[in-house]
Amino acid sequence: MQISEVSKITGLSISTLRYYDKHGLLQNVQRTEGGTRDFSQRDLDNLNMIECLKNSGMQLKDIRVFMDWCEQGDSTIEKRLAMFEEQEKNVLGEMKKLEHALKVIQFKKWYYSQAKEDGTLDRIKNIDPNQYPESIAALYNEIHKEK
Repeated sequence: MQISEVSKITGLSISTLRYYDKHGLLQNVQRTEGGTRDFSQRDLDNLNMIECLKNSGMQLKDIRVFMDWCEQGDSTIEKRLAMFEEQEKNVLGEMKKLEHALKVIQFKKWYYSQAKEDGTLDRIKNIDPNQYPESIAALYNEIHKEK
């Protein structure tokens, strides 16, 4: 496959694909006699893995190490497993932070919708949290206990 086809399939820009190739993330991309990149299904699979790891917060330099380990074969299985175990911890930690942020956003969305209805913050800023609607009180309590 040509780079334009791969770009369409993956949604990655051509410049990103060239960057990945230039920096050794795509170690098996073949070249035609004219020097054009010729991508295989394996390259597409590698791109999917690269994007997954990148989306999980892994830096490109660490993804490059992982891709190198893959090329080295069975001798790096333990390293790859340890990397995924560590990345899982990182992702779970980020998910916890995002869940907390979502609760804060949901509470503030309710808070400001009340102020909008009233045309002022006067009433809402003086409400005792015990007077919040049940679902909002639950959000408020979760936000404040998670600190």
